Amino acid sequence: MVEPCLVVGVLDNGVESLAPEALDGVQAADLIIGGRRTLELFHAVIRADAECKDLTGCLSQVPQWVVEAQQGHRRVVILASGDPLCHGIGGYLVEKLGRPAVRLLPNLSLIQVACARLKQPWQALRIASVHSRDVGEWHVGAGPEHGLHGLLQVLVREKLVGIFTSPENTPGRIARMLLTEELAGDCEMAVAECLLQDGECIHDWMDVAAVSQRVFAEPNVVLVRRCAVPKDALFGLEDARFDQRKPDKGLITKREVRAVSLARMALQRDSVVWDIGAGSGAVGLEAARLCTRGHVYAIEKNAEDGAIILRNRASLQVTNYTLVQGKAPAGLTEWPDPDAIFIGGSGGELRELIQICLARLRPGGHLVMNFATLENLGTALACLAASATVWDVTQLQAARSRPILEMHRLQAENPVWILCAEKSVSAAGGA
Repeated sequence: MVEPCLVVGVLDNGVESLAPEALDGVQAADLIIGGRRTLELFHAVIRADAECKDLTGCLSQVPQWVVEAQQGHRRVVILASGDPLCHGIGGYLVEKLGRPAVRLLPNLSLIQVACARLKQPWQALRIASVHSRDVGEWHVGAGPEHGLHGLLQVLVREKLVGIFTSPENTPGRIARMLLTEELAGDCEMAVAECLLQDGECIHDWMDVAAVSQRVFAEPNVVLVRRCAVPKDALFGLEDARFDQRKPDKGLITKREVRAVSLARMALQRDSVVWDIGAGSGAVGLEAARLCTRGHVYAIEKNAEDGAIILRNRASLQVTNYTLVQGKAPAGLTEWPDPDAIFIGGSGGELRELIQICLARLRPGGHLVMNFATLENLGTALACLAASATVWDVTQLQAARSRPILEMHRLQAENPVWILCAEKSVSAAGGA
């Protein structure tokens, strides 16, 4: 029988952080694997004849080191920070080596220690990590490729978040991201520096703006607390909730049509969505609020409408939304393949847009188009017929109540055709 490698959770107070069982395991090990600084912390209790390997920058080699040592019947201990299964090496080793080959002795998480110092209950806390490569400061419209994108989506949704930072993705950078996204007024931050070390310092709840200008000692962890959360409906926002172009005040998909169109897009939480001819942004922004783990890419040719979209984006605190100012299809090649597409305006390029969308749409994805004219509907139907795509049309005409003297009447909205096409799951390439 191969003896499992022992993954021991440790803290920055060194040997004091080890329970007797963990200390016995470290002292009995033939091979100790850990970060350079961690190995130095435990140098006094590591046997003189034990081999030490620094995993800094060599994470992918660790499973092979373990296998080779186990084949030689050597005891292996891996020193990991805090709880190895909480944004640590534990899950990686279980995946690579298999559950029987790994034994874990967790310690306190530094997030847990930080909450204790701040006397902050943490049972509802969401834990996040920005131990990713340095991709620079956040900017409005950045997509999932940015190292802070995932964190931002968590910060928008959760009331209390604990964050493992990195030397590049610092508390100041996180604070500046909140400022950039106009979320700072709803949040406050606390920073715990050098926990369990001689230089430990706890910075109690502070304004985001103050954190953005400060430099904190490494290592540190951050807590972000939202003091106010918007109370907008989850779905079907009223038209007046969106800023719109004036005086015509018309470039918005009305709530009744918007609700049906979003339903027909068959969105999932992680959907990638295209919004072509975004207008005021209503459809794409509502889609982004539904696809909390996905992302919406929108394009709008009119500069005035583009500015309106960005105002609506900020007002709704939507952060998983990228706007391109331009005329489709220019720029679509840069976007990832979508799970759903909405075409609200085509700028005279409808036939080409439909062909591109059907080619790029993922199998099982949905293309939804809104038309107010027979000519555009006819063009779209001809394109879909030529592609052998399964489609259907719904005509929707809503009437809204309006006051007249002391009574009310119904005033009809313009009729709209909602054309929906689904790409076959068996499709491997173009439509």
